Amino acid sequence: MNTGRAVIVGVEDTKGTDVVPSSSLEQVREYIRVSKSENTLRGYRTDWREFCGWCESQATAPLPASPETVAAYIAECAGRLKVGSIQRRINAIAEAHKAIGLESPTHHAMVTNTMKGIRRTKGTAPAQKAPALTDDIRAMVDAAGDGMIGARDRALVLAGFAGAFRRSELVALDVEDCAFGKDGLTITLRRSKTDQDGAGRKIGIPYGANPETCPVRVLQSWMDQAGITSGPLLRSISRHVRVQPGRLSGVDVARVVKKLAERAGLDAAKYAAHSLRAGHATSAAIAGASERSIMNQTGHRSVQMVRRYIRDGSLFRKNSAGKLGL
Repeated sequence: MNTGRAVIVGVEDTKGTDVVPSSSLEQVREYIRVSKSENTLRGYRTDWREFCGWCESQATAPLPASPETVAAYIAECAGRLKVGSIQRRINAIAEAHKAIGLESPTHHAMVTNTMKGIRRTKGTAPAQKAPALTDDIRAMVDAAGDGMIGARDRALVLAGFAGAFRRSELVALDVEDCAFGKDGLTITLRRSKTDQDGAGRKIGIPYGANPETCPVRVLQSWMDQAGITSGPLLRSISRHVRVQPGRLSGVDVARVVKKLAERAGLDAAKYAAHSLRAGHATSAAIAGASERSIMNQTGHRSVQMVRRYIRDGSLFRKNSAGKLGL
């Protein structure tokens, strides 16, 4: 049975020819390999392996897969996965077929209608983590504690909140990306989820009124205490309280946010790394910031996505029920 090993990347199964030099083919393979982010490819590989395992248990071929096979698979997934996770598996199956020039069965009416039924049955509202609002951030900073770990955690939370960074963007920052000036901190974001080509963009973080919660001063203090002059900005710390050369991971960011949320008396289960980014957008909306200014900081390309945060921030500030005189 053909399990389509590594076809998600679209490189290992590329066949050589007598016409194209092998060096040119290798360059093609490399460009294909980097055409999508590593996180996306990693997710596709995991989803593809699961689909292949399911097909093996059903004694059916995963490549090429029939529409009936894919429809049956996603119907089974509906009993244990969220809609977004099922859609990602469909994308992985489509990529596997496209990588070797096969028509994807995921476009067949049987598959698309099954997915429509799953969406109608399960609903598509995302189960999002709570935004960490300004007061929450202040409480987290107060709860960070002293020492090297506390300094790093405060810098992480304040930089993530003020810069409205995704966790992948936050952990990718290097000292060389930071320029401290009289107006604040300018950070060059060299690559992001919506900028896979690496065009880059600059983000400004102004000085805060309170030195204890000023993201610029706190970040500078962390760098000074840790003796970091180049390389990764946010780093792991050993149990002997030694700053390590390697950068934190996205999972580490979530752990820090949850840890500080719990220490601050918040429900840690409701908070994660995205709470910093969502909290920035929601807090800014509550304070009356314009859509454009929020999008400039978050890097959102979709006005609809930002408006969701604005609506959340305006639930009580612009609520007609408050005018009823109850």
